[in-house]
Amino acid sequence: MIPCIITAVVLMICIVLVIKCYNTLVTLRNRTDNQKSQIDIQLKRKADLIPVLVDITKEYAGYESEVLQNVVRLRAGVIEGNNTGEAVAADGKLNKAMKQFFAVCERYPELKANKNYMQLSEELTGTEDKITKARQFYNDTATRYNTEIMTFPKSIVAAVFKFHKIDLFPL
Repeated sequence: MIPCIITAVVLMICIVLVIKCYNTLVTLRNRTDNQKSQIDIQLKRKADLIPVLVDITKEYAGYESEVLQNVVRLRAGVIEGNNTGEAVAADGKLNKAMKQFFAVCERYPELKANKNYMQLSEELTGTEDKITKARQFYNDTATRYNTEIMTFPKSIVAAVFKFHKIDLFPL
């Protein structure tokens, strides 16, 4: 009788531990997914600001249309990305083009004095900061998740329930 009770208690403890490990991993994976969606939201916000900024700039720097067209083309890549990874990669290219775009804008003091241009530039800068913070928070969450699926005993639960490592985004 006593061996049966001991076996039942040990079995119950193991079941509770497996459930706790599983729930922790699910929670961390969901947090990571949420953080990935926050990156998507900020990338979309940035992509929505760019056409307005380009339109304002066209009035002043119309003959430098190659730079403006490149920014618009790369912006489309951010929006059309099939997943967050593609959108982040496209955003990296867009960031390089935006540096060139702002260098062109520097040549036009009357543009830099334009109230709408200044406001949009500030919003874009603020959005860039939010994207960086969202990526950092995503990476922190994904790193914690990855660590949990690699540590014992959660590594056993992760293997049984097919939890896989999540890639980090470059900052």
